[in-house]
Amino acid sequence: MVLATLSACGAPPEESDLPEPGVREATTNGPAGAAPGSCWGRTVSPAVIETVTEQVQVQPAQISSTGEIQSLPIYRTETRQKIVSPRVDNWFETPCTSALTPDVIATLQRALEARGFYGGAISSQLDDATRSAMRAYQVSTAGPDSPVLALATARSLGVIAVYIPGVDTKTEG
Repeated sequence: MVLATLSACGAPPEESDLPEPGVREATTNGPAGAAPGSCWGRTVSPAVIETVTEQVQVQPAQISSTGEIQSLPIYRTETRQKIVSPRVDNWFETPCTSALTPDVIATLQRALEARGFYGGAISSQLDDATRSAMRAYQVSTAGPDSPVLALATARSLGVIAVYIPGVDTKTEG
């Protein structure tokens, strides 16, 4: 029993067990041209594939010089898959993980609760209940269908400050 536990601790995770960057957690490896130090989330629109079945003529009808059909044409059925639309990565900017402090997460939970999307305890933890509520809120406001908090959503909820060029937000202290 102990050996099995120890060997399991040292085993690296399977590649399929690791989430895709940006899908479950924000990533700094955003789309091409992303500003250095910015963080990103991503939804993936899967490719749409349709199966096409066609009758393809292999041999034409044989017709005599008098116009009489000597033999009927021969067809074979071909089935193939056709990509109607390719897979698309939909990137959106997010607050970086370092900005999601326990106070910010508690504020997020209260903001979602006030809008009727969160019914759990204000735990300051970005748990599954919070992610689910955040995803539902984002979808209802035409945001990304993602458990990753979009920067636009955080700003609309008043969780992250909105930067206004030319206005100094620092206070003397």
